[in-house]
Amino acid sequence: MKQTNIAAFLFMLCALNLFGQSNKIDFTEYTLDNGLKVILHKDNSTPIVAISVMYHVGSKNERPDRTGFAHFFEHLLFEGTKNIPRGQYDKYVEKAGGTLNANTWYDRTFYFEIMPSNQLELGLWLEAERMLHAKVDSIGIATQKSVIIEERKQTVDNRPYGRLLEEAMKRAYTVHPYKSSVIGDMDHLAAAGDDEFMKWYKTYYIPSNAILSIAGDIDIEQTKKWVQEYYGKIPGGKKPSQPSIVEPNMTKEIRDTVYDNIQLPAIVHTYRIPAMGTPDFYAVSMLSQLLSQGESSRLYKAMVDETQLAVFSGSFPLDLEQPGVNIVYSIGNMGKDPMDVEKAMDNVVKKVQNELIPEREFQKLRNQVENDFISKNSRMAGISESLAQYAMYYGDANLINTELDRYLAVTREDIQRVAKQYFDTTKRVSMFYLAKPNTP
Repeated sequence: MKQTNIAAFLFMLCALNLFGQSNKIDFTEYTLDNGLKVILHKDNSTPIVAISVMYHVGSKNERPDRTGFAHFFEHLLFEGTKNIPRGQYDKYVEKAGGTLNANTWYDRTFYFEIMPSNQLELGLWLEAERMLHAKVDSIGIATQKSVIIEERKQTVDNRPYGRLLEEAMKRAYTVHPYKSSVIGDMDHLAAAGDDEFMKWYKTYYIPSNAILSIAGDIDIEQTKKWVQEYYGKIPGGKKPSQPSIVEPNMTKEIRDTVYDNIQLPAIVHTYRIPAMGTPDFYAVSMLSQLLSQGESSRLYKAMVDETQLAVFSGSFPLDLEQPGVNIVYSIGNMGKDPMDVEKAMDNVVKKVQNELIPEREFQKLRNQVENDFISKNSRMAGISESLAQYAMYYGDANLINTELDRYLAVTREDIQRVAKQYFDTTKRVSMFYLAKPNTP
């Protein structure tokens, strides 16, 4: 055995041993009088702490003519606060030796700091400032409008395949707000007045619509005191409701072609699937993993290795609170007919629909799922986010310890069934994403 293989093998054994010793993630969960849910996980193995706040607001909470608000606030809330000078928010964290970031999705907005554990109080104060005293004013709003317009140009409009997800979603949904992109329409942001942004802040950035999740080297009782000190007096507000729009069932295949500044064609199939947390979602997730995880996956072997029809091929479900989608795609090889690529993709899916997965391949899939689940919760940042997400979407933070059982309960028959039920070629969006013609 090569030296590198021996090292990798020993590392794997150590990781498995560590997981076997401490696989249960203990946590303390409670709610302040103002409605803020607090989750604390103590792990004194390293002197770091993850402080995070998840707000139950994403792009699905936006009006059809005001898309992009959730993502806009992800940027705006780094502007500063009543007690933090403009442009200095991140400096507090960096000077303390920490890092920070945020992200937005269809269902939530998430902010976090990774700090040395002796800077926990600073991190708590920073997030409390953001919740209560953010600078939502004309200067910051104008600044971030310019920033986001440039971001959209770089990451969506001028990036090869940058509009792919956006184009797929607006065809997969007709009435549900998932049809709008997370980054939003720049014309909507430009047209919005300062009062509209202030209303958004007052509606969604309130304790009753948030979860404070802290994981790492903490003292539970001291942390509780600081949480009460910095968050306990923030007005709770009325928890906003989530959209109740029900998307009609798809009754036929939707076919369309999108042209962009690309060289290689993309073939994209978008299938409707159940919301995350449902039994069939776990089966679809494992089906998608069977199709696309790694070079030994079915799509990669069939599309890239064996036929060279594609340079890449994959499948992924979107983790969405309400019924979502699974996207199967291939980036076609130069000179290959997109129709041939699509036919080959469909043949891979048909094989799963018509034949049970061999037992050995199924066991490999289960091992992959287990490894991914363990890896996700091997860092304090991952634990902090997972605890918040499980509490927000399912009302059960302990799923961080038990959700793996839901995956492992999926059978070979379940995977075959959901492949037939949801990956239906007569009820999908089939999109050819092609290079723009050379002619004007």
